[in-house]
This record gives sequence, C-alpha cells and structure tokens, in this order.
Amino acid sequence: MSNDRIPMSKEGYEKLKAQLDQMKNEDMPRIAEQIAQARAFGDLSENAEYDAAREAQGMLQARINDLQDKLARGMIVDRTNLPTDRVVFGSKVRVLDLDLNDEEDFLLVGPGEEDYDLNKILLTSPIGQGLVGKKVGEVAEIAVPRGTLKLRIVEIIAQ
Repeated sequence: MSNDRIPMSKEGYEKLKAQLDQMKNEDMPRIAEQIAQARAFGDLSENAEYDAAREAQGMLQARINDLQDKLARGMIVDRTNLPTDRVVFGSKVRVLDLDLNDEEDFLLVGPGEEDYDLNKILLTSPIGQGLVGKKVGEVAEIAVPRGTLKLRIVEIIAQ
C-alpha cells in the first residue's frame, strides 16, 4: 500500500466510512456467527461450511483493510476552490476521441463516487491519470488494453 494521499469529496469519504461501518459492525459479526455454527458441526477437516465461512471472513477482512487504508489516506477536497484552466480532481471534462470522432464527458472522482454508467471515473484510473493536468486543446494519449486512446480536451466544465 502506498502513502499517497487520495483526493475525495466529503460525500465520497462519508460513503466509504458507512461501508466500513457496515462491514465491521454487521457483516463481520454475522460471519463470526456462521463460523461458530459450522464449528459446532464437528470435524473441521471435512467441514465445507466452516471452510466457506473462514474464506468469507478473510475476504471481508481484506476489504475492511483496503477501506481503512483509503480512508486513512483520504484528503477531502473542496471542489469550489479548484482551478478550471486544467483537468484536476473534481473536473468535468469534455473530450473528443480522435479515432472515433466522438465526444464524451467524464467527471473525475475519488473512491466511493465512481459510477462508470454515468461516466464518473476514478482519478486514479488510466483515463483519469491521462487527463489530469491537461488544458483545453491538449491531447492525452492513454494506453488501454485495446491500444492507445487519443483524447483531445474540448472543454473543462465548471461544477
């Protein structure tokens, strides 16, 4: 895990905090109860319920650890003070895909706010990273699995 600060809006931070609270105070006790019940079935060496509950507990603990790390590194950003002459966290940016000749809007968000159906993309995603720092008229060349995206910044829209 890195020590880099993660920009987030207050809403995104609160959403992640609520998810963490649910995992720690609802999901983890429920899994602990499942483990206790499975343990009561006897021989643990051939107990599929016990193994499944332990695996679920490990996966949940990993998600809890990840959320705790994100929240610890979270830096709440006030979007009202952001520059509008270049792409930064919180920017809504209109780009032109130079290969497809198609315009698309992206909103660069932090963890907990991403919604790819609404083009709310993580600042840390490949496209987000490629757009950061660009100004209107500049072209971002972004390596993606299918090749290289060439996106010209058409407009940075105030939020």
